[in-house]
Amino acid sequence: MGPQLVYVTHTPIFRAMALLPILEFPDPRLRTVAAAVDPAQVASPQFQQLLDDMFETMYDAPGIGLAASQVDVHQRFMVIDVSEEHDAPMVFINPEITERTGSQVCQEGCLSVPGIFADVERADSIIVKALGRDGKPFELQAGGLLAVCVQHEMDHLLGKLFVDYLSPLKREMVRKKLAKARRNAA
Repeated sequence: MGPQLVYVTHTPIFRAMALLPILEFPDPRLRTVAAAVDPAQVASPQFQQLLDDMFETMYDAPGIGLAASQVDVHQRFMVIDVSEEHDAPMVFINPEITERTGSQVCQEGCLSVPGIFADVERADSIIVKALGRDGKPFELQAGGLLAVCVQHEMDHLLGKLFVDYLSPLKREMVRKKLAKARRNAA
């Protein structure tokens, strides 16, 4: 008896990515405190698809970070890629900053506050613990732009925006400027 032929069919799975709508200040949903992600859901196809969609949305915007809260998903996770080539995607699920050192002032912008930039003081170096895209825990020491981005996106998960660091007068000016831009775009 000769060798048996075994036919294996591979059906490639092509998932279409989608751009997600980004909530804009002063939308009250941006003030929602995100709930922890159940680690059991991380491996699900739906959660992995959501991560892909968030990366696509962030890159298209264009931005370097996007918290789930910004796309009206109020769970504690965020995607970040501070590389110029968009080739260093990072996923932080249930992130927690365990250490902050130093201080830096950086001009920040936000996909939820389009066209507005302001100086914000943040820790210069942080240590963050989280689960990665694979659901495994990791710890990362970050400095510079990555540290700023992690802190900025974590604020979103707590219902806080970078405009909250501004004076009430400046924050009101931002709100009016964005309202005017929306009216002009309509």
